[in-house]
Amino acid sequence: MTALGLALTALVSLGCQAAGGADRSTYDAPAAASAPAAASAPAAAPAPAAAPAAPAAPAATEPPPWLGTRPLPLRPDGFGEVRPTPRALDPREFTLPDTVRPLPGRGFQARVRRAPAAVLARSTWQPGCPVAAADLAWVRLSFWGFDDRRHTGELLVARSVAGDLVSVFRSLYRQRFPMERLRITPLAELDAAPTGDGNDTGAFVCRPTTGQSSGFSQHAYGLAIDLDPFQNPYLKASPYGDVVLPELASTYLDRGDQRPGMVTPAVVAAFARIGWEWGGDWRSLKDYQHFSQNGR
Repeated sequence: MTALGLALTALVSLGCQAAGGADRSTYDAPAAASAPAAASAPAAAPAPAAAPAAPAAPAATEPPPWLGTRPLPLRPDGFGEVRPTPRALDPREFTLPDTVRPLPGRGFQARVRRAPAAVLARSTWQPGCPVAAADLAWVRLSFWGFDDRRHTGELLVARSVAGDLVSVFRSLYRQRFPMERLRITPLAELDAAPTGDGNDTGAFVCRPTTGQSSGFSQHAYGLAIDLDPFQNPYLKASPYGDVVLPELASTYLDRGDQRPGMVTPAVVAAFARIGWEWGGDWRSLKDYQHFSQNGR
């Protein structure tokens, strides 16, 4: 795998106003050097008042210590055994550590650039994937957590749709739609035993379509998003019993019991504005977490 190009040359600032402050997206570019400002004597000022303590995160956002550590038995079809949702995950409103540094500023912020080699190295991209490394964008953006605080996450997406997806996540931020974590899927997770409790919002994953051994998923092109998978599970009938992914998320199949993190009509509309379709509208199966450019 070769090192990728420089950041996109255009610097775009979208100055919309959102809850919590300025709303901005930028495409990173080398900054021009500027002359240092003339030094001036600092004026005397009174000692600043102590900053108020940050409010404690709600207790409901504390994940159980076993999260992600208990592999499930496998079924004959290769999926994990579907089990009732544990009480600790019903409802699920956790806050997990961000995977990238916070973006500066207030309100919604986004940064888009060509995916650096170091970022690709911790993703599922390999030679033979159906999208070239140079055609992937690294997107960092703000989102609301279940703790009602501003967080920063990252996605790998096709460069051709990066701007559109920033507009979608800006809309989700304005809606205060909560997400647990935005994270790039590492290669090791493709072959990891299922624990049935994953919940990372993500985009690019170089893998086949779910339930098939050949044919790439739209995720492998960076043209699909899975949003809060646990609150928005996948459901398909099977000779071995229903396939539910994540396997412990059955409580969220009741779409009439609306809980935080479940896809709403406003979320579907935000994706529809860029021409993307929702897997919750499919007939042969339901993929409530899935949004894609071509509807597959």
